[in-house]
Amino acid sequence: MPTPASPFKLGTRGSPLALVQANMVRAALMAAHGWDDGAIEIVTVKTTGDLVQDRALSELGGKALWTKELDRALDDRSIDFAVHSMKDVETVRPEAIAIAAMLPRADVRDRLIGADSIAALPQGARIGTSSPRRGAQLLRARPDLEIVLFRGNVDTRLGKLARGEAEATLLAAAGLERLERPDIGTPIPIETMLPAPSQGAVGIECLAERGDVHALIAAIDHAPTSHCVRAERALLERLGADCRAPVAALAIFDGEAIRLRAEIIAMDGSLSESGEIRIAPGDHAPVTALAETLLDRAAPPLRALFAG
Repeated sequence: MPTPASPFKLGTRGSPLALVQANMVRAALMAAHGWDDGAIEIVTVKTTGDLVQDRALSELGGKALWTKELDRALDDRSIDFAVHSMKDVETVRPEAIAIAAMLPRADVRDRLIGADSIAALPQGARIGTSSPRRGAQLLRARPDLEIVLFRGNVDTRLGKLARGEAEATLLAAAGLERLERPDIGTPIPIETMLPAPSQGAVGIECLAERGDVHALIAAIDHAPTSHCVRAERALLERLGADCRAPVAALAIFDGEAIRLRAEIIAMDGSLSESGEIRIAPGDHAPVTALAETLLDRAAPPLRALFAG
């Protein structure tokens, strides 16, 4: 395909990881269409989530803090498409915006920085995280731990750890690998900490009405990743889960079917419900049923965390 006369504009947040992921998308599109270096221009957009780092997302309006400025840039055509870490994208998106593609998913595990394992953490250790899911899973395993708020990019969090603001923190293995820092921390087995829905996945969005742009982006869609992440997002949607509700989920291909594991957890780790199903790709009815089963089985204090 000929290189476009004027470059497409790819919108992204400005963090080091976001820029790496934007360049991954740019390289994939250029390779898929045979474009030269001038075909795609990366445009950085400041988001509220990047600017305000001293409060939890739940106090600031949730995951839309990562997307609303990029959504606005799509709407006013200052960018043609946007790249996101899919776990940062709110479950219910505006109808005008379409998830056009996802890159192949990376390592979904969390990495523990500051100790060799959860069991090796000192008694009463402070763990820095802004994730309700990580905090709840840690407290379920170690009720003696103290969860303290850590927000910011990788270097910001590592800097807080180095200054002694906590004894340990958790970071996504996928992000560390993309930043070429795969040796930081110890990977936590999925059996110990089921990851966040969509963890490790990078998605590209555009305006739904721009069919030409959608078709160009769809050329780099990794179908297995898309099927699995969309199943995880369907679970979140039926649960009515927002950024305050601890949810873990992972869908993986098992032969021609998808195996989906999920759990909901109380903030203090004292209550949880889990389940597992096999589904055909794209069949989200059983996913909805699994979410309803988890909510039906949940004790009232756990169920109250969800709007589903």
